[in-house]
Amino acid sequence: DWVRRAIGALRRPFVIADTASDTGGSHATAMEKFRSTSSRLPPGMARFVAARGGRNLTESQYRMTVLVITFLSYMMYHASRKPPSIVKSVLNPTEEQRALGERGWAPFNGPDGNRLLGQTDVAFLASYSIGMFFSGHIGDSMDLRVFLTYGMIGSGVFVCMFGMARAWERHDMFYFIFVQVCAGLFQSTGWPSVVSVMGNWFGKSKRGLIMGVWNAHTSVGNIIGSLLASRMLRYGDWGAAFTVNGLLTVAVGLLVHGWLVVSPEDAGYQSPAGTAGDASKGEGGIMAGDGDALKPAIEGAQQRRKPQAAGFAAALKIPGVVTFSLCLFFTKLVAYTFLYWLPFYIERTEIGGEYLTAAKAGELSTLFDIGGVAGGIIAGYVSDRFNARSLTSAGFVYLSIPVLYMYREYGSMNMTANVCLMMLAGALVNGPYALITTAVSADLGTHESLKGNARALATVTAIIDGTGSIGAAVGPFLVGYISAHTNDWNHVFFMLYAADLIAGLLLMKLVIKEIRQMPMS
Repeated sequence: DWVRRAIGALRRPFVIADTASDTGGSHATAMEKFRSTSSRLPPGMARFVAARGGRNLTESQYRMTVLVITFLSYMMYHASRKPPSIVKSVLNPTEEQRALGERGWAPFNGPDGNRLLGQTDVAFLASYSIGMFFSGHIGDSMDLRVFLTYGMIGSGVFVCMFGMARAWERHDMFYFIFVQVCAGLFQSTGWPSVVSVMGNWFGKSKRGLIMGVWNAHTSVGNIIGSLLASRMLRYGDWGAAFTVNGLLTVAVGLLVHGWLVVSPEDAGYQSPAGTAGDASKGEGGIMAGDGDALKPAIEGAQQRRKPQAAGFAAALKIPGVVTFSLCLFFTKLVAYTFLYWLPFYIERTEIGGEYLTAAKAGELSTLFDIGGVAGGIIAGYVSDRFNARSLTSAGFVYLSIPVLYMYREYGSMNMTANVCLMMLAGALVNGPYALITTAVSADLGTHESLKGNARALATVTAIIDGTGSIGAAVGPFLVGYISAHTNDWNHVFFMLYAADLIAGLLLMKLVIKEIRQMPMS
């Protein structure tokens, strides 16, 4: 091992290793290294390193901070999306609830209340999907930390504004549509940014499992958002369901601004093999035998490069981008139908002979997301184990069809059946959705056809998730329309079966290719 280190030092004579024998000027050397990288570190992280006497964090420590901060970031993005689904029944109560004195909230408490609620969902998701296509390209062209900070703060502000309608006595539909459109645009900054940052720090090895675990932020955010909103409903304040989540989103946005290190180069390290920043490989610190950087280079040896962002045409030509984009359209349609309408459906469905309150229905719906956490992790592990992203995704969507049928037909028998089938449905619905939006997007964003272009990851992610977000807008809109005109949830579930079937069929060409490439045992 010491021979390899010596050879590495001879090959990089400009690198100064900070070893234990450097007792004479170790402090001065550390401060010199700190000054060479501090201009690229976030303000909070730079102060923290300065407080350590200029001793930089290890690459593993930086990776952990990136995991935690991006997890918290997108967790709050999703938490702030949950209040609309939780308060739907309060804004538009049933006839039985009206008889008990619940008045609802104009304009949603009229006979077309479900349709109007569906329109607010569409306003948010349509602007989100449109903004996604632009956000990816913008994110590839500027500092992702700043971009993500603006997105989180703006998103939190407009989520709060929806809730403030209660205090401000706003009843005009234009106000709610305007707030949702603005919230959707700011929310579109999140996903391309966090996936791109993760792609910068983590190589292709075990990417599916790592991102499957990391993608639990989606379900954890849904759970936290549901529990916070349900708690506020118990206090009789539907407006606070929005403002609490919005303020927490702003707070995490400030955390991102102060502490998120976008790429290893910003901290003076090399990008791991197979990452978005792999084009700069070989320009930095000494690498030990196990692949961990011993110390970052000094004197600007790791200058972060800013290559041109990949255009949409180049990104669309990457094999698999169009197929997975269309697949995500249908899988996200199903996932977001549950995200926005599951609490409403639970409250209006008799379970074991009784109906639940809006608060209890919101709390029960979190079990769908708990199942989603397990589904994302399992899908990531299986896809890594067999190197089969397409086969794993197709298997999950095909299995979800009979499970969704059983949930509709038998979930009302008793609470045990409802809970078990709901969690299983959550695992199968969220598994492929999580896999495509994380590991698949990162794989395609670092595809060999890009020929070393390190700035394509956010663009590819935006194309895939932007297309999926159009489906996310269509699903809740159709649910609002179907439930308002037919009052029959069987038609809604028929739509979900068809969407999953189409998603599986779209992947069949890639599935066959993966099966043929598998080694024969």
